[in-house]
Amino acid sequence: MLIFAIMHGTCAAMTLRNTQISYRDAPEIPAFSDEGPVCVMDANCALCARGAMWIAHNDHQGAFRIIPLQSDLGAALMRHYGLDPEDSNSWLFLEDGRAYSSLEALARVGRRLGGIWRSLSVVLILPRPVRNLLYRFVARNRYRWFGTANLCFVPDPEVQKRLIK
Repeated sequence: MLIFAIMHGTCAAMTLRNTQISYRDAPEIPAFSDEGPVCVMDANCALCARGAMWIAHNDHQGAFRIIPLQSDLGAALMRHYGLDPEDSNSWLFLEDGRAYSSLEALARVGRRLGGIWRSLSVVLILPRPVRNLLYRFVARNRYRWFGTANLCFVPDPEVQKRLIK
């Protein structure tokens, strides 16, 4: 399970821009309910869909929201942080108006979920270039290894109630 969780965070390493600038103050971001942490994920990736299910089933407070990368809102958030919304290898974790990506995002999700998932922070001991290399390797191969899925149609009610389309 830990291997799956580490691999979940691998949808491509990114260099974020404006990480300290909240999307909440950006006029180009459509208004949305963001009371809790937000994950912007590739809606066509089976690994990301499994990751969304992992989050939904381990988020006992029901705080996480999931936004498909391919949605207008997902694309606007990506652009705000200097990422290409056409790059389906990207994913974001937003918490308290701040952005995280790559394996750092995975570690932050683990911390937020608590319990055993806090141990995902161990990936942060790897130097950033190694983390980015690992992330890119899995991201480039995820469709081949895990296939495709449509996150918006995952029949899991826990995932569906967290989706912002």
